[in-house]
Amino acid sequence: MELYKNKYRTGSIRLKTWDYRNPWWYFVTINTKNHNNFFGKVINGKVVLNEVGKTAERYWLEIPRHFPFAELDYYTIMPNHMHNVIIIKSRDVACNVSTNKIHDIHSEISPKKYSLSSIIRSYKSAVTKWCNKNKILFEWQPRFFDRIIRDEKELYNIRKYIEQNPLKWDLEKSGPENIDWEMI
Repeated sequence: MELYKNKYRTGSIRLKTWDYRNPWWYFVTINTKNHNNFFGKVINGKVVLNEVGKTAERYWLEIPRHFPFAELDYYTIMPNHMHNVIIIKSRDVACNVSTNKIHDIHSEISPKKYSLSSIIRSYKSAVTKWCNKNKILFEWQPRFFDRIIRDEKELYNIRKYIEQNPLKWDLEKSGPENIDWEMI
């Protein structure tokens, strides 16, 4: 645990030697606060999204429009979390931006422009603002989980995991200890 403004907080789980602006494939899991079922329910192995879940999906699918350097792959929205594969493309090609200017613009505390964190933070903020505007009590779990996808076998296993997640809902519900990372 680290001290920040005289309060204890968990340190970053990001890989310290990795620049999350790098063009790469990332597996991302975002949870709701206390694993509350804000997005809908699973019926017979299929996710049925409610209004918040449909909004979360719509905003997720809009990410490439707001972040042209990002591409979406497989995803699933479960009642209390979502799994996604997101691809960060080359900023120079996707945005026609000089990478030398990027580092100077943002502080060391904020998520770096063109980074995975900046995408996820903006996404979570948009969903939260929509819920607040519609007087819907909603909260995300702070932060998110990510995994840098190492190779095509791992990508295949992650995609399979995402596709099968709704089928396993009744077995796993909200038990993150049930994720078998050796399979991924």
